[in-house]
Amino acid sequence: MRLTSATILASSVFLTAVSTSYAEDILVEGGYVMTMDPDVGDLEQTDVLIKGGRIVAIGRGLKAGTARRIQAKGAIVLPGFVDTHSHLYVTTMRGQFRNKEGQFFPVSSKLAGSMTPHDVETAMHLGALELISSGITTTADFFDNVIGPAHGEAGLRALQRSGIRGTLYYGGPDKTTKHPMNLDQLRSIASRLDKSAQVGVGLAWRLPRNRTDARNWAMRQQEFDTANELGLPIQAHVSGEPGPMLDALIEREYLYPNLTVVHAPDASAEQLRVLEAAGSSLAVTPISEQRVGYGLTRFDQFALVSKQGLGIDGNSLAGSAEMFATMRLASLTWSGGARSETAPDARSLLELATIGGAEVVGMASEIGTLSVGKRADLQIIRLDSLNLAGFGGGDPSALLVHSAHPSDVDTVIIGGRVVKIDGDLVDVDRPKLLQDAEGSARALTSRVAERD
Repeated sequence: MRLTSATILASSVFLTAVSTSYAEDILVEGGYVMTMDPDVGDLEQTDVLIKGGRIVAIGRGLKAGTARRIQAKGAIVLPGFVDTHSHLYVTTMRGQFRNKEGQFFPVSSKLAGSMTPHDVETAMHLGALELISSGITTTADFFDNVIGPAHGEAGLRALQRSGIRGTLYYGGPDKTTKHPMNLDQLRSIASRLDKSAQVGVGLAWRLPRNRTDARNWAMRQQEFDTANELGLPIQAHVSGEPGPMLDALIEREYLYPNLTVVHAPDASAEQLRVLEAAGSSLAVTPISEQRVGYGLTRFDQFALVSKQGLGIDGNSLAGSAEMFATMRLASLTWSGGARSETAPDARSLLELATIGGAEVVGMASEIGTLSVGKRADLQIIRLDSLNLAGFGGGDPSALLVHSAHPSDVDTVIIGGRVVKIDGDLVDVDRPKLLQDAEGSARALTSRVAERD
């Protein structure tokens, strides 16, 4: 049911909850609130009250006492986007993937192998801040470059420092799957992170290309068993030649609710039916999949899968950490491939970027919609830019999907903490951030060039 200002209850509050003690009390005032909750819909000129890091009330004319007030009149208030799959350590490789003159996999593998822990932390911290600045409040980071224990700690520290919510999917030292990952460190990280921690840990599970390599599969089985023993979520790439890789997951009965399959652009209908029956999720990254030539990512082909979301797959591979561009490409590929303007639905794409993504990463009870009791992860999108000017009203879904950019994200709140306001990241030394990133990137490429 889509609600408007005319249908909001006359009382000052139509939803309430008990607050807890955490973070800053905030009142987001008078915005067009796209709750992304199908039972509530959109609410005009509505306030969102945040206490203890959670949403405690949504309504008009809310009483907030001494809470910090953020004016959202004339703006859109939307749940933070959920990036269901990324590789943040490649952020400082931006511009190095030059098609014939530098393909992604050989270039990124060579550079990744020469990264120091400092390089890893610099790249992942920069990447996470870029996600936040563009309205992405949660990420599932597939960290498959844990060269040594110091690299693992650096990656975790980078996400924690940034203020983003998410999961560090801990992987091995390279993409070949020939070497085992450090399961002792995985156990150590898991034991240190409380279940309520803003950054959790999972398994970045690389599958062997050779389905008959018994030694390799034995290593992978040990990793899988360890993740299950620790109760950790798992992500697995199924890309390039998804048929055999998906078949291996199916034949070995690895598909289950705690596993997310990534990419699968050419998965068959039968494979998708098995994935759905097993309760697994699907993370789709249209920009990167098309950039590396995996084919056209069409969401009508994934209709059999109920749990699916959008991912960036690395800020440098995607070009930038932009969920708007991701939704836009998904929409255009869908309509172009179907030869039908009416095939894609902008509201559905926004759902994939919010509540759909939250379901994929196992956090739908906590994030993904603006609902009382959930974590206060949200963004405020101003409509006063030239690219958003000329909007005459109605459902703003198509406006956001086809016209918005990260620069339109004015404010970002994660867990009741303001991390971006008035278009600027909070407590971030931008000149130093950029200087550190450039220094690390140049040193990395120089080291690799010298070795070549």
